[in-house]
Amino acid sequence: MSVGIVQNSFDFMFTDVIPVANCCYLEQEMDSESIPASGSVDKNRVLTIKPLRYLVPMFPPSSGSSSFSSPQSAPFVCAPPTGPFPPGLSPFYPHQIPYGVDNTIQSPAPLNAIRNPTPISRSANGHASKGSRRKSMTRVTVSEEDGYSDSHDQTDLGNSSRKRKVGRPRGSKKKTGSSRLVKKPSPEVDIETLANNFLSSFNLSGFTSTRRDEGDRDCVSYVLTIYDLLRRKIPQHDDTKDVSRRPDLKAGATLMTKGIRTNAKKRVGSVPGVEIGDIFFFRMELCVVGLHSPSMAGIDYLNLKASPDEDIVAVSIVSSGGYEDNDEDGDVLIYSSQGGNINKNDKDSSDQKLERGNIALENSLHKGNEVRVIRGLKDLVNPTGKVYVYDGLYTIKESWIDKGKLGHNVSKYKLVRIKNQPEAFKLWKSIQLWNDNISARNGVILPDLTSGAENFPVSLFNNVDNEKGPAYFMYFPSLKYGKPFSSSQPSQSCNCRGGCQPGDDNCHCFQKNERNLPYSSLGVVLSINSMIYECGPSCLCPLNCHNRISQAGLKLRLEVFRTNDRGWGLRSWDPIRAGAFICEYAGEVVDESESSIIDQDDYLFDANRFYEPPEFMRGIPNGCSKIPFPLLISSKNVGNVARFMNHGCDPNVYWQPVLREKGNECYLHVAFFAIGHVPPLKELTFNYGSAPSGKDELMKKKCLCGSSKCRGYYY
Repeated sequence: MSVGIVQNSFDFMFTDVIPVANCCYLEQEMDSESIPASGSVDKNRVLTIKPLRYLVPMFPPSSGSSSFSSPQSAPFVCAPPTGPFPPGLSPFYPHQIPYGVDNTIQSPAPLNAIRNPTPISRSANGHASKGSRRKSMTRVTVSEEDGYSDSHDQTDLGNSSRKRKVGRPRGSKKKTGSSRLVKKPSPEVDIETLANNFLSSFNLSGFTSTRRDEGDRDCVSYVLTIYDLLRRKIPQHDDTKDVSRRPDLKAGATLMTKGIRTNAKKRVGSVPGVEIGDIFFFRMELCVVGLHSPSMAGIDYLNLKASPDEDIVAVSIVSSGGYEDNDEDGDVLIYSSQGGNINKNDKDSSDQKLERGNIALENSLHKGNEVRVIRGLKDLVNPTGKVYVYDGLYTIKESWIDKGKLGHNVSKYKLVRIKNQPEAFKLWKSIQLWNDNISARNGVILPDLTSGAENFPVSLFNNVDNEKGPAYFMYFPSLKYGKPFSSSQPSQSCNCRGGCQPGDDNCHCFQKNERNLPYSSLGVVLSINSMIYECGPSCLCPLNCHNRISQAGLKLRLEVFRTNDRGWGLRSWDPIRAGAFICEYAGEVVDESESSIIDQDDYLFDANRFYEPPEFMRGIPNGCSKIPFPLLISSKNVGNVARFMNHGCDPNVYWQPVLREKGNECYLHVAFFAIGHVPPLKELTFNYGSAPSGKDELMKKKCLCGSSKCRGYYY
């Protein structure tokens, strides 16, 4: 059964340029800026399907100041609503077309199309093409990348007679040679001074010897937050851009030297404060929380007795694709021991030896102790990086000698996952299947509730009750402004036709952000400031500029899902980095004078409320969000995925004000970012803030967030 979908009116012109298959349109047309009142639309109308072979949309001319959309709206893909639609779907109209400031459609552009210094083109699914990948690997990659799995870099500097090896075995020492590309000397960054100034903003008095030896969930989260913020800060003060000067290693080494770490005491079994399913984007993160101590080797081991001559056992392993491991079965891992250069055909290739970590694996086989398993998976957002997933406890059941690809002996170990543990790696495998075929997932109501208005589809899912969808609203990916705010002084636009670049003092947007670009190339916010100044509609930089992150649309595969007791919620199929942009809060900007509307609106974002900042922002100057204009956003009738984000007393998402300027006109937006790393299918929540004084008791509602820090109510 088909469901009628409201669609904007526009004309079409046939051409032989753009092929479009299975397109459709409605016989009933509506004005592009109108929002149908409840009951004014015949919701039983069925789509009239008229296949068109070639199609180019022709949109209406600019209407001047009456345009209802904000500048630089997120890109869209003109596509019909996707089905099949189930019987009994409640009234739902998820189709609205975003126009740019001049009423022209904004074309989708890959977020990472501009990278410093070498561009990497991406396909529609976010992956780098083979040609661009090879080209980028001969140059310098961005500092966001982990750069290695197990024990090797995944980049090479190029311009040398011999490329750097990328298949060194676990635990082997890094080789150096004269073939490394020689770079001109650059001023050395005083990391010690930078770190001391940065760390002085945090309350580190709790890092006593007890917390260092054994932590808890709060301690682990705090250490990871400090590490990640320091790692993001270092590149802003390091002008060399040399891949060997990696901020992830510098940040980790600095914190461990200063004792800002937890679970430093090695142990067999679970690590306090680390949960199964937790994700990490850098090997040094595993070190600072005590999950896996070696920053490069794949096997971590422990002396069970005081003497080093006594037995050692394996306590954790990292399997990330550098060896001939077999991880097709979610409960069984065939793990190759370390050493021997088994993957490279050179004179150093040899049989693996029973030493160090290999001895520990063999001893653990006989003793039957638990071994922590961390699986390294490909990071789809960053083609040269990995996501490390803690998959829980395993035991080693058997071992044998096998012949490797080059004919040398390789020791193999079969590890079996202990039962009754939460799913982690198996969940990732399931998501891969859903990406290939969403119909394979039971409970999917709509594959894409945005009807193509976003870069990536947003599925609608319910396996809790019989609800077929949220109440009526129009999907729109950005803010609808009646009129912009006015600025006392005109703003200068940038002339960065190739995109804003770090260190460019000629860029006005760079200067407005305290001489730092606010985002990395992967869409991670770098600066902790009260305001983010993005490039505005009169700036000459392209839509994929690093300073237009919130304007480029969704970069995550999100899902609106039915919760057990809080209605609809929002989560992601993809892992989310700490600081990564998630979405903006879309809707209609309303005036404070419309008090009758505001009091009855359950989908209202009031930027003037008091929002307690995340812990890492407390005590940091300019760390709290400060709004220059009284911004009220209603997403009751018009909105995007953000309208489904529930309140959390211990949230994993926070918001920042984003300002885009055009002369004397200011367009204020609200952008959401991840507080820490968020695993797939973890519900996304933010703190709704405190109500204005005098309305506290009237607006108080019972909170069901389920957090251990739940205060029992929200506003």
